[in-house]
Amino acid sequence: MGPPGTAGRPIYEVHLLGHLDRTWSTAFPSLHMEHRTDPTGDPLTILRGPITDEAELHGVLTRIRDLGIPLLLVRREASTEGGNDETTD
Repeated sequence: MGPPGTAGRPIYEVHLLGHLDRTWSTAFPSLHMEHRTDPTGDPLTILRGPITDEAELHGVLTRIRDLGIPLLLVRREASTEGGNDETTD
């Protein structure tokens, strides 16, 4: 089960090129930020968390575009209630 108030909301994972400074977390308040490195050694920032609907998803993607951050992947996981897994690359 997900965090309180997120029941039924799908979890999204968004991969961005580069390591975003933690101050960027205010631009994406509902998403957890994690830094990783891809197999080729490039830095990645992973944003992960519940997104209510397509309007909220488009808002996140628009913010990423407006900030000029290269978007690598968007993946929808099972809802916080354990719904079906869906993936979009």
